[in-house]
Amino acid sequence: MFQGGIRFNNYVGLTVAAGLLGAPGIALAAVANAVIVPVANLFCIVVFARYAGGQASLSGIARSIATNPLIVASAGAVLQATGIGLPPGLEGMIRALGAASLPIGLLCVGAAFDLFAVRRGLRETLVASAMKFVALPVATLATSLALGLSGDAALIAMLFQSLPTASSAYILARHLGGNAPLMAGIIALQTVVAALAIPLALLAAMRWLS
Repeated sequence: MFQGGIRFNNYVGLTVAAGLLGAPGIALAAVANAVIVPVANLFCIVVFARYAGGQASLSGIARSIATNPLIVASAGAVLQATGIGLPPGLEGMIRALGAASLPIGLLCVGAAFDLFAVRRGLRETLVASAMKFVALPVATLATSLALGLSGDAALIAMLFQSLPTASSAYILARHLGGNAPLMAGIIALQTVVAALAIPLALLAAMRWLS
C-alpha cells in the first residue's frame, strides 16, 4: 500500500513529458527522475524492512539500499554530471537490458494478477490510489503555489506526482516479502485510473501554475 501511494511509472512520465514539451520536457523529467527515484526507493526499502521483514537491523537496511537496482541505477546521473560516462562496450548492453526491463516487469505483473487478491485488499488498493491520485497532486499543487513554482517545471512536477505505480513495485514486493498479489492489483487499477487522473492533474497545473 505504501508503494502504491508514492512510487511512479517513469516510463509513462518520460513519454508524456516528451509529448507535451519536447526536449525541454525530457530534460525536466530526467531531473525529476534523478531526485524522486532514489528517495522513493529509500523510503520503500525502510518500510519493507520494518513491516515486512520482522526485525529490521541497520545492516540489513543498508544492504537492501546498496543492492536495490533502481538506487544503483541512479548512479548514472553522477556519471553523466561528471562526464565520466560508461566504460567502452557497456553502453549497448546496458541499453538493451534497460529496454527489456519494462515489458518483463509488465509480464510479471500480468502473470501475478489475482482478482480475488484485489477484492480481499480493496480497502488498501483504494487508500493507495487516493494517496497517489488525490493527496500527492493536491500537495504538489499547494507546494508549487507556496514556492512560486510555475510554467514547465510546475507542469512536470504535477505530472510526476500523478503517475500510476510502476511495475517494478511488484518485483520489490516479491523480493522484500511484501504482498505481491495485492501489489499487482494496485498497479493494474492505477494504470487504468491514470488515464483520467493524469489529464486532470495537468489541467490543474495549467489553470493554477501557468
